[in-house]
Amino acid sequence: KVPVLILSFFQHALNSGVRRYHVAPVLCQRAKVAMSHFEPNEYINYEKLEKNINIVRKRLDRPLTLSEKIVYGHLDDPAKQEIERGKTYLRLRPDRVAMQDATAQMAMLQFISSGLPKVAVPSTIHCDHLIEAQSGGEKDLQRAKDINQEVYNFLSTAGAKYGVGFWKPGSGIIHQIILENYSYPGVMLIGTDSHTPNGGGLGGICIGVGGADAVDVMAGIPWELKCPKVIGVKLTGKLSGWTSPKDVILKVAGILTVKGGTGAIIEYHGPGVDSISCTGMATICNMGAEIGATTSIFPYNERMKKYLGKTGRADIAALADEFKQHLVPDSGCQYDQVIEINLSELKPHINGPFTPDLAHPVSDIGAVAEKEGWPVDIRVGLIGSCTNSSYEDMGRSAAVAKQALAHGLKCKSKFTITPGSEQIRATIERDGYAKILREVGGLVLANACGPCIGQWDRKDIKKGEKNTIVTSYNRNFTGRNDANPETHAFVTSPEIVTALSIAGTLKFNPETDYLTGADGKKFKLEAPDADELPKLEFDPGQDTYQYPPKDGSGQHVDVSPTSQRLQLLEPFDKWDGKDLEDMLILIKVKGKCTTDHISAAGPWLKFRGHLDNISNNLLIGAINIENGKANSVRNALTQEFGPVPDTARYYKKMGVKWAVIGDENYGEGSSREHAALEPRHLGGRVIITKSFARIHETNLKKQGLLPLTFADPADYNKIHPVDKLSIVGLKDFAPGKPLKCIIKHPNGSQETIMLNHTFNESQIEWFQAGSALNRMKELQQKSS
Repeated sequence: KVPVLILSFFQHALNSGVRRYHVAPVLCQRAKVAMSHFEPNEYINYEKLEKNINIVRKRLDRPLTLSEKIVYGHLDDPAKQEIERGKTYLRLRPDRVAMQDATAQMAMLQFISSGLPKVAVPSTIHCDHLIEAQSGGEKDLQRAKDINQEVYNFLSTAGAKYGVGFWKPGSGIIHQIILENYSYPGVMLIGTDSHTPNGGGLGGICIGVGGADAVDVMAGIPWELKCPKVIGVKLTGKLSGWTSPKDVILKVAGILTVKGGTGAIIEYHGPGVDSISCTGMATICNMGAEIGATTSIFPYNERMKKYLGKTGRADIAALADEFKQHLVPDSGCQYDQVIEINLSELKPHINGPFTPDLAHPVSDIGAVAEKEGWPVDIRVGLIGSCTNSSYEDMGRSAAVAKQALAHGLKCKSKFTITPGSEQIRATIERDGYAKILREVGGLVLANACGPCIGQWDRKDIKKGEKNTIVTSYNRNFTGRNDANPETHAFVTSPEIVTALSIAGTLKFNPETDYLTGADGKKFKLEAPDADELPKLEFDPGQDTYQYPPKDGSGQHVDVSPTSQRLQLLEPFDKWDGKDLEDMLILIKVKGKCTTDHISAAGPWLKFRGHLDNISNNLLIGAINIENGKANSVRNALTQEFGPVPDTARYYKKMGVKWAVIGDENYGEGSSREHAALEPRHLGGRVIITKSFARIHETNLKKQGLLPLTFADPADYNKIHPVDKLSIVGLKDFAPGKPLKCIIKHPNGSQETIMLNHTFNESQIEWFQAGSALNRMKELQQKSS
C-alpha cells in the first residue's frame, strides 16, 4: 500500500502546485502520517486509539457506539476510568485545540497567566470574528485589519511565543479551515467556539468549549467532560430534489428542541448516510450546537475519503481505511434514544423566527407567517456562514441563480454571500459561481463570520423596524444578526435562501410555485444540482497561515496598560471558607437567556480581550421579570432602576455579593466564556436556574462561580427580585450533595429551598481556589 500511497500523494502535490504540502517528512511508514500538512512532525496515533478502545470494550463487555470509541479512545486512564453515561466525569486527552480570534484573546491571556512556556498539543488561532460586513469583501477586510491591528498583533505574537499556529484575517471561518486541514476520522479536537462540532462531518469528536478548558488542554492537563449519553439518528432513504443536508438538522432541531441534546452526542448512522456529502455531514454536525448537543458525528465512509483526497490528505484516508473498524459503530451497539428520518420523505424546512428549533416545511411557512403576523416580504437573503459555505453549497445556490438569470430575473431581496474560507472563495471565483451570484444581485462578503454573529453594518432598516430576513446560518436569536429585536430571522438551506430571495417573499415554495420571467412567461425553478467537490483541484488562494517558530522564547508579547482592547488578567479572589449570606439578586431573568443575552456580540466583540470594558454589556439583553424590560433592574440599595452592568458595579463597590436567577437552558448558544467571566468580575457569586446549557455551566465553574439548579423547578416562583439569598452548607460542599438556599423576603419571613449541582471533586477545588486557573497555579507551585 505504501508505494502506491506515496505515488498518489506526490502526484497530487505536483499537480496542484500548492504551497501547503510538506511531503518529505509525512510518509516514511504507516504509523507516521501527519495530523496536518502544517504540522509534519505531529502524527496520527490510531494505535493508541485502538489500544484504549480494546481496554474499554473488555471492561464494559458490550458493543460500542462510534462516539464511545473515539471518546473512550482518548481517556487518560482507560483501565481505571469510571464510565457511566450521563453520570461520571471523564478525564480525556484531546489531540488538538482551535480558537477563533474573539475567544482566543481571553484564552491566550489565561495561558499567559499560567506561566507555561509553550502549548503541549497542536493549537491554532483563526481570525474570523472581527470583520464587519459593510461594503464587500476586500474593503471590509482591509478596514478590519486597520481597526483591529492591536488585537491581531497580540494574537500573532502570542501564537509565535507559545507555539500556536496563526491564521490571518481573510483566511476564512475557523470551522471551514478545520474541516479543510485539521479534522480527520477519529480525532478529538476542542475549540473555543460552539460550532466546533462541524468537524464531525469528517468523523471526528470535535467539541465546543470555553477558553479555560482550552487552556487546560494546551497546558497538558487532562480535560474533564461528563460522560455523554448517545442519541442515535438513523437515516434511511436518500436525499434528492430541493431537500438538502441542512433539512436533516432543521428537522432534528424541531424534534429535540434547543435543549433536547444537552449532555449527549448525536450519532448519525444508517444507509441514508451515504447519500450525504462530507461537507453536508459537516453542516448537520455544525448545527447540532442548536439542540444543546455535546457534539455530533458521522461514521467514516467513502464520502469522507473522497473529501480527504480532494483536500490533499489521501494519506490520512489510507490510514483510516486500515483502522476503519474503530471509526464506525459496533454492530448491536445501544443508543440512549433513537430518532429515525427517511431522507426520501424529508421536505425542505425553514426554522424560526427567534429560535432555531421552530421548524416549518417551506411549503407551509407563508401561511404560518401570515397567520402569526410575521412579515412575509423578505428584506435580505444571506448565504454562507460556518454552517453552509462549502463548494457544494455555493454550487447549488449558483444553479438556482443561473435559472433566474436565464429568464431575466434578479433577486427582489438584497442578497449576500459569505465564502467559508480563502480556498472556497478562490475556487468559486475560478469556477464561475461567484460571478453568477453577483449577477443575480449578490454582494460577496469577506471570508469571515460577518452577519451570522452580528458583524453587520446594516443600513436598509432602522432599529425597531419589523422585517424578515432568511439565512443559511445556524442561529436566529432575537437581535443576533443586526441588533434589531424586530428582525424576524429564519434559517434554511442556501438554495432555499437563494430561491426565496429571487421571489422576495416567504409565500414562495420553489417545489410547486412559478415565477414570472422578464418576458412575462411563467416558469418553475428546477431542483438545483451541483458537484460536491470541484472537478479540478481546490485553488488555495492567498497564503494566510503563519507558522510558529521552533523557538518562540525570545518573542515579545505586548499588552499596553492603557489599551482599551486588551487587559492582562488579575486572579479572582479565593473562597473565604464561609457560606454566601444575604446576597442581593441582580436580576431574575424571564424566559430565554442565551449567551447573546448575557454577553452580546456585534459591536462588543472589539472588547473581548478587555474584561473590564466588555463587562459593560453584562446581561443587557436579558428580560427582567420585575418590569418586562431589558437592561433595567432595581438597585436594591438605592431603589432606583438602572442598567444591569451599572447596578452590578455599584454592588461590587459597596462590597455586596449578588446572584442571578434564570429560567430553562440558561446560557444556550455560543461558547463565549465572557458570559461567565463578566459576572465573576463584577462581584457575582451564584447563578441559580431551572437548567443550564452544558458549555456555559462549565464556564461558570471554571471562573469560580456556583451554577446551581432548583431541586424543584417550581421554586423559581418563590424567589422575587427584592429578596435576599443565602447559600449554606458550603463547608461540607461535596459531589452529589444538594445545597440549602434560605430566601429572606422584605417582610421578614423566610423559606428554604434545595439546590442541586453537578460539581465533582476537582471542580469544587476550582470554586475554593477562586477559579480553575488559580487551582492550576496552586498545583504548579506544589509540584515545583
